[in-house]
Parts: sequence; C-alpha cells; structure tokens
Amino acid sequence: MSLNRRQFVKQSAAVSVTVGVGGYLVGLVQSPAADTPPPLRPPGSLAEEEFVATCIRCMRCVDACPNRALTPLPERTPGGTGGTPTMEPRKAACMLCAGEEGEFLKCTEACPSGALQLVRKDPDEIREMVAIGLAELDLNLCYSYNNWSCGACFRACPLAGEAMTIGRWEQPTVHADACVGCGCCERACIRYPHAIRVKSRKA
Repeated sequence: MSLNRRQFVKQSAAVSVTVGVGGYLVGLVQSPAADTPPPLRPPGSLAEEEFVATCIRCMRCVDACPNRALTPLPERTPGGTGGTPTMEPRKAACMLCAGEEGEFLKCTEACPSGALQLVRKDPDEIREMVAIGLAELDLNLCYSYNNWSCGACFRACPLAGEAMTIGRWEQPTVHADACVGCGCCERACIRYPHAIRVKSRKA
C-alpha cells in the first residue's frame, strides 16, 4: 500500500521521536554525566580505568573492611562501574585498619585480582600508596573560621599534624601532599551541611 506525502511525514516523525527517546534513555543508563566526579575508591586502588577493568566485583574488600566503609556501586551505575567498591565518608570512613590485627590493610589483603595493591599498615607506606581522595575545606561553613572553635576534624585525622594542622581557634588546614582521603575528618564534622568533604583526586 502506497503512502501519501502527509502519511509519510507523520510516520517519519513518529520514528524519529521513538529513536530519539530511546537513544536518550540509553544515554541515561550508559553514559556518565560530564560533571559527575569519579567515585572514591578503597586504599591501594589502581588508576580508575585500570581499576574498573581489573576489579572482578567479588566484594571481598567490602566484607573485609572492619569499619564497613566500603559498599558496591549500584549495578546500573553509568560507565560500567556497577558492582565496584566505593565509599561515602559521611556514612563511614576508612580507619586505615587502626587497632586491627595483621600487617596489611584488610581490603588490600582480601583483593584477589590486583585491583587493590597490598598496603602495609605503615605510615610511610600508607602515605605513598593510599590516595582515596583529598579533603577540601569550605571556610564559609567551618565553625572554626566563623568565630566558634571546633577542631573535630583535626582530632579525627589519623595523620594529624601532617595531613591536617590547626591554628588559632582550632582552624584546620589540609595539606594535600599528606592527605590520603580516608574521610575521618568528613565523618567527624559536626556542621551540616558539612564543612569538609573528601573528593576524588581522579576528577
């Protein structure tokens, strides 16, 4: 059956809309937003692309974490990263296995694929090999920079005096060369919205 010009135009428009919507939905599922920061990864992780390719999604690191700081990304996370481990410091921070038995950070010891490189519980090795992220301070929100002494983040920092120092009124300063992004400062911050956040160094 032949189509007249009006019918042809209407059907073509319908097909175009269907294809366009379908492509848009696929983009939502598969393509990460340009402004979405990379997720925070466990200690000893490889570079992001290599990490995603090497991680076998076994969740042994998640199970091994004594502070339950690691969780898997949802399966439908864009960029093919679903099922890989991440952390949200506001909920639970990496304690760098302080007080735990053993020579190595538990998550790195549990990883069977090499996505996490083995890291000893040695301050020098931790500073060299752990780069979860970097703590960033908002001076407009920090109580100690706004006429009220706090210091909660400094007292929580496992590398206090190196990764973070304090001055008058317990005003904190983050030192990027020593901060490993464990998130203890973010977890401890009593301000809401919190004045200090850990952001990925891979952004």
